Amino acid sequence: MRDLALIFGMSLAAALGVGVAGALTLRLLRARSITVHVCMLLTVTVAAVVAGVVVVAQAMFLSPHDLQVVLLTVAAAAAVSLAVGWFFGRRLATAAVWADQARERERRIEKGRRDLVAWVSHDLRTPLAGLRAMAEALEDGVVADAATVAEYHRRIRAQTDRMTRLVDDLFELSRINAGALKLSLSAVPLGEVVSDALAGTAPLAEARRIRLVAAESGWPTVLASEPELARVVGNLLLNAVRYTPSDGTVRVDAGRESDAAWLAVADTCGGIPEHDLPRLFDVAFRGEPARTPHPGSAGEGSGGLGLAIVRGLVEAHGGRVDVHNVAGGCRFVVRLHAA
Repeated sequence: MRDLALIFGMSLAAALGVGVAGALTLRLLRARSITVHVCMLLTVTVAAVVAGVVVVAQAMFLSPHDLQVVLLTVAAAAAVSLAVGWFFGRRLATAAVWADQARERERRIEKGRRDLVAWVSHDLRTPLAGLRAMAEALEDGVVADAATVAEYHRRIRAQTDRMTRLVDDLFELSRINAGALKLSLSAVPLGEVVSDALAGTAPLAEARRIRLVAAESGWPTVLASEPELARVVGNLLLNAVRYTPSDGTVRVDAGRESDAAWLAVADTCGGIPEHDLPRLFDVAFRGEPARTPHPGSAGEGSGGLGLAIVRGLVEAHGGRVDVHNVAGGCRFVVRLHAA
């Protein structure tokens, strides 16, 4: 019994020495990956076993052959343990990183959903309040002269158009996020799509004294769905007109590079803060107050969905959209597959 206690004490002392050294090493490696930590824990465990076996074997005065057999047995077990630990440690690390990324993505999506609800609630409440006030005024006979009644009717129609655009944007965004967007791709002349978009934006640009300038030639043909491509171009033009000061310029041009075509919309908005550029295509993002749409613009009350829809539609086409600052403003560039 005394020998067993002595053997236990010797092996425990050897294992504790390895354990303390391992704990200090783990503390130094606390900033490393999960795989490193798992492998280090297994190494400490195996090393503690080996240390205990070696100390006891030497104390028992085993023959060199027997000691070699014991050490080879322990080494084989240690190699298998470390290999299995490294393999499953990597899997555990990958799963942990994936779970952390999933949680972060879920937090971002939830925050975006709350922001979207807040923006949309605000943008719906404003026109609804105006509609109710004007409807009550007409119903109670507060306004009776023909000119005022006609003005109220015009405002009601304008507010209804705002709400219709907002609902259309929400529907389009929900289709994109749900993966329910079905594209019918064909060869689409980009020049024709841009011409139609310019014609639709021209009244607002004229009202705000903004010049719309487009290249006369060099328009490529792209592989796209025409309705969605028209939505992309229209949203980019509307965004440029909304944020460009009066007497500014919005320029549209395009070109082709190898098997890809590009479309660029540049404005003279004065530029976008660099820290806002990565978030410009996020849902409900409007940037700093200086970039709030001008009152009465056609894009007012859009809920910050226009550029998010642009990115979703462009990526659905297998393309990409970027933005960067240029002299006096910013430039949006859409890249699509050329037909």
